[in-house]
Formats: sequence, structure tokens, C-alpha cells
Amino acid sequence: MTAPASVSAVRRREVIDALRRGTVPQSGLDLFAVGLDRFETALGDDLATVTRGGAAFHAVRGDYGSGKTFFARWLAERAKRAGLATAEVQISETETPLHRLETVYRRLTERLATATHQPSALRAVVDSWFYTLEEEVLDGSEIDEDNEEALAAAVDTLMERRLADVARTTPAFAAALRGYRRAVTAGDGATAEALIAWLGGQKSVAASARRAAGVRGDLDHFAALGFLQGLLTVLRDCGHPGLLLVLDETETLQRVRGDVREKGLNALRQLLDEIDAGRFPGLFLVITGTPAFYDGQQGVQRLPPLAQRLATDFTTDARFDSPRAVQLRLPGFDLPRLGELGRKVRDLYRGAARHPERVTARVDDAYVGELATAVTGGLGGNVGIAPRVFLRKLVADVLDRVDEFEDFDPRKHYQLTISARELTDTERNAAADRADDIELELP
Repeated sequence: MTAPASVSAVRRREVIDALRRGTVPQSGLDLFAVGLDRFETALGDDLATVTRGGAAFHAVRGDYGSGKTFFARWLAERAKRAGLATAEVQISETETPLHRLETVYRRLTERLATATHQPSALRAVVDSWFYTLEEEVLDGSEIDEDNEEALAAAVDTLMERRLADVARTTPAFAAALRGYRRAVTAGDGATAEALIAWLGGQKSVAASARRAAGVRGDLDHFAALGFLQGLLTVLRDCGHPGLLLVLDETETLQRVRGDVREKGLNALRQLLDEIDAGRFPGLFLVITGTPAFYDGQQGVQRLPPLAQRLATDFTTDARFDSPRAVQLRLPGFDLPRLGELGRKVRDLYRGAARHPERVTARVDDAYVGELATAVTGGLGGNVGIAPRVFLRKLVADVLDRVDEFEDFDPRKHYQLTISARELTDTERNAAADRADDIELELP
């Protein structure tokens, strides 16, 4: 764990700003992660397997508020440090239905990120790949780098060799890469941009650009897996040994029409089978969902072959859960863990505060625990859904005021109020008996 004093100002601000807004930070999660150390060794082994050309898969389960999204982004940070590219895709009935793999692939490329490039990193990755191929050609031959025609021909030959396996099933991927390279070399920026968009699965790409590359139509369901295979090849060749792909909120499948649900579950089964068959070296797939999705008849159990692949025994005490299992059960929060989370955030905030001594004195460990208890009480006693609201209150209502106002004492001047307007639907349901603003006196 990184010591708060050694954290850069930028990382600290990104984390605190996100918590102030009530959202999960995009980075810096290792600074205040609680309860995830049990997974570190096993997931580190998975990342090592992927970097060596293998593949990995886990299904993460947990109720709302147990930290599934937090876990996914925490793992993504570790993956980036190992050199992998990452993509987090939110599965939804309307925007990203799981049974439309072409849409999932499009969202993947839109969210593609590396340690040095934010989404979408697709064009940066492709440019890096061509640069790598050029360097390999120049290092292994007598071609003069000023001889553009000979260099281009040699790079095309090397590209075809690298994409041979993909081209057998998805020749359009290799054709679009060739067309993109020609457009860049010719200074045709519009065509180059259009072909990168087409490689990313975008629709309505100009017909002229597609004709220039010799490709037709839009990406369909059947070609999506071939494009994923091609992307993994490109990533591997330009220094990213793999891709962590997170399919978040797969439990939304439970709310769709029966035939659509079965198509989505079958698409997931197909993807797992292809991983097991070795089609996607370098892919680390993670899905997240609620226990009802994995165990209920409106979820995974509706497709027995998929249920068999994900079956995990959770009848023993949770402290004996194997971190190497197919399904990983997140432990969720209790009051002691919520208090520990608050203390870590308080310490992180103090490192950038204008008046750190005031923060230490007025937001001591006891007060953090009192606030955690009060927020939980305001949400019907449900600790599991409290972390987001608790951290937002701690940062925006307490720490900011303590640091800003010399005479502000949270024990004297702050009365916790939880308004229905600031809650999500799930949080609002948990506080259903308190439909109006909830005012709680802190001890």
C-alpha cells in the first residue's frame, strides 16, 4: 500500500474529487482499497499468465454496494502496471446488449486504455504497432529507411505474417489495417480516421473510405470475435502483452425479454468456450454480477452449460473462499471495514489539506466511526449500500468544511442529512421508511 505522504498531488486530487462527487475514481484505488488484499496474489498470477500468452477468466459476484466496480477498476490499475491494455464495458439492455457482440466490441474500443493513453487508445495502439513493425524491418534487413516504397512493402509483408491467423477467419481486419497505413502514408487524414473508426466497430463509416481499403458493410456479430483476436495481436506486437476486458453489470440480462436473455447468456458461453479453446491469447475476461444473476433462474442457471462453467461452492464460510475460483465473492462492508475505509480517505485528504493538523484533531478516528454508524442508520441499517454516500458526506460535508473554516467543528455544527434526491434507486429503497430528508444527531 502506498503511503499517503508519498502520493502525488495529481493522484490525490483525482481520488478526492471523485469521492466528493459520489463516484468511483478512475485511478488511485490502491490508495484506499479495503478488503482486497486476499485477492492480490492469485490475481497477480493470472496477470502473469496473460502476459506469457495465456488467458484468464473470473466472474465477480456481490450485492449492490459490495464494490464490484471498485474491484474491476482496482484490477485494471494492476493490469496497466503489468503492461496490459484495459477496457471496462457496461452491459445494458439498450446501449450494450450482451448478445450483440459487435456492440460489445465497439464499446471495448471506445473504452480501450493503456498506462499512457486514455480512452479511446485504439489509434495510438495501431500507430504504435506500425512503428514497431517498421523498426523490426529496419533492424532485420538492409532496407534504407529513406526508401519509402521498399519499406512499405516490407512492412506489409510482415503485417500479413503477423495477422495470418486472423486473416483466415476475418480478412477484413487485415484489409482495413492495410488501407489505414496507405491513407496515413498518403497524407489522407479523413480516410485514415474513417478506417480507424471502422476497425473500432463504428457504424456509418464513409463508403469511400471502405472502398479504399477494400472492405464492405459494418461489423457484425460473427466478425466481432475475429476483430477481438486481431486487436489482441496488434496489442501484443506493440508492447502490450494482453487486454483486461471487464463486462460490468451483467445482471441486467435478468430484466430483458426471455429470448434476448438466452441469446446474451449463449454469447457469454461462446466467449468462454473460445477462451478455453485458446483463440484469445492475452485476454483476461472479468464479468461482474449479483448473486441472483449467478444463482437465479432468470440468470446463469437458465443456460445449464454456462452454469456448469461458472459453478463455485459458496456453502463454506466466506473466509475460506478460494481467490483462484472461477467465481470470486466480494465480502462487502461491515461497520469496522467502513470505518477503516473512512480513515484511509481521511488520511489521504489530510496529505493535501491546507490545515492538516485541524483535520487530524477534528476528524479523529472516533468521529469517522460515528459518521459511518450514522450514515448506515440513515440507509435502513444496510452497511452494504453505505460506502458511496458515506465517503461523499465525509469529504464534501465534513473534511472540506474543517479545512476551509477555522471555527467549524463537525460535532457541533454538522447535522447529517440524507436527501432522497442524492440517492440512487437502490439506496432510496433501502431508506424507504424515510422518504423525506433524514436528520440524525451525531454523538
